[in-house]
Formats: sequence, structure tokens, C-alpha cells
Amino acid sequence: MSSSAASPYLLFPDLLDLTVEPPQESIISRTLTKDDQLNVTLFSFAAGQALTDHSAASTAIIHILDGEAVIGLGDEKFDLKAGAWIRMEPRLTHSVFATTSLKMLLILLPKTAALKES
Repeated sequence: MSSSAASPYLLFPDLLDLTVEPPQESIISRTLTKDDQLNVTLFSFAAGQALTDHSAASTAIIHILDGEAVIGLGDEKFDLKAGAWIRMEPRLTHSVFATTSLKMLLILLPKTAALKES
């Protein structure tokens, strides 16, 4: 990670370098940055692990960095692999099932929740 307290940027040259292989039957998460405008979390899933149906109050973006997953979006399911990118509206029910070892980036935009409520 490159930046300093006074830096106007946050740089990660390679997100995959920040991931670790989770133990079997585990999911590991690492928050990269979090404030009132942006929450970015890096996830590593062992094959077969899942986040069951849930939703977020704000706009959410998933970027699959490595591996394969079945992503549920509302009533639909998609077999996706590294390179896939998804933008979800607030309160959309979604799920993640890692069919292989999986690395993904989750970006939440908290301000969108406040905008939708006003």
C-alpha cells in the first residue's frame, strides 16, 4: 500500500498480493479503506464457502479478481469468473458461492443509501 497521512491517494499496485489463501471452510476479509463515502473490502473464500442471501442499504459493486463463483442477484444466478464486475442497487438480495478458491473486491457506496432515503 502506498500513501501517507497527508496523501491525496491510496494505491495498491496489485490487489491479489494482499490476499491470502483462507483455511478450508473459511472466508477472510480485509478492509482496504472505509469512510462515509466509500467502503472497500477484499475477500478470500475457500472453495465451497458462501455468503447466503443478504442485501446492502447502499449501492454495492463486486469485482471478481481470481477464481469462479455462482452469484445470485435477486431471482437469477450467474456462473462468473475472474474479471466479472457487478453493480447492485441498494437492497437487492444477492449471494456468493465460491465454486473454486475465490478472491473478490466489494465496494460499498454508503452515500447512496442516504440519497435513496431522502
